[in-house]
Amino acid sequence: MGEIFVLVEHRQGKIRDITYEMLAAGEEIASKQEASSTAVLLGYNVKNFAEELASRTSKVIVVEDAQLEHFNSVPYQKVLSSLFAKHQPLLTLIGHTAFGMDLAPSLSAEMGFPLVTDCIGLSFEENRLKAIRSIYGGKVNANVSLKESRGYVVTVRPGVFSPGTPGEKKGGIIMEPSPLQKTIDVKKFIEYIEAPITGEDITQAEIIVSVGQGIGGPEHIPIIEEVAKSLGGVVACSRPVVDRNWLPKERQVGISGKTVKPKVYIAIGISGAFQHVTAMQGSETIIAINKDPRAPIFGVADYGIVDDFLNVIPILKEKTKGMK
Repeated sequence: MGEIFVLVEHRQGKIRDITYEMLAAGEEIASKQEASSTAVLLGYNVKNFAEELASRTSKVIVVEDAQLEHFNSVPYQKVLSSLFAKHQPLLTLIGHTAFGMDLAPSLSAEMGFPLVTDCIGLSFEENRLKAIRSIYGGKVNANVSLKESRGYVVTVRPGVFSPGTPGEKKGGIIMEPSPLQKTIDVKKFIEYIEAPITGEDITQAEIIVSVGQGIGGPEHIPIIEEVAKSLGGVVACSRPVVDRNWLPKERQVGISGKTVKPKVYIAIGISGAFQHVTAMQGSETIIAINKDPRAPIFGVADYGIVDDFLNVIPILKEKTKGMK
């Protein structure tokens, strides 16, 4: 038996999507290990978060302190090391985000736990943690075996695991006292500065029509924009399109771009490299149009059309004219 900690990531009054993805992954691992999964929530006045999380895991540990209102790796680490000493978790999941990359290395070093970052797969074999990491820009998946340890810390890549849905039963909420005794001033939170969003925010779109280098050139983008507009959606793209300056960087879907989960994702002329698929495979319905029947994108698509997109788009444009 053991306990799996999932560190809740929240910002500006909202729980981040990576938290739900890690909770689902933690529950799956826990069921195979005869362990329990626990959400660890650090913050201030976060009772509403705790009640929401309780529907997704068997237990929620909450530590409230004014110094935890905004993320700061120094007080977070002090609180987590105290919780580790008390609960002895077998595995701790942290998002591979700016939040997690700041915290996880120093936390693992302090606790003496092995650390593996940017994981896309996790399992246990003979009491040793096995992880899958994507390396060389997604060209190779590395299977990593960690030495046997009393605990492990990992960071999980966003968009890889399905977030699941809330359950009917409510898990228990445990309030732990804060171990922070003094004000921490070696590192302070100042303010949030959001990067300006120019044009459409593709992460919020319910319908995305995404193009790859298979469209041949930027001269075909206007007709695709017409189709997207008629559907009430937006145009996005794969990295090669950005590299060729056909569309701006903020339209890129992929590991080095944005992760999207629209209701409908239409991929046109996109081969389906891992770097792209990882960031859109959470879409509810995926439609692929590609003239190569062996294109990897068909492996994740719900519907596929094997044809030159120039033969398909005019028909699609006509059928969707006036639709929203």
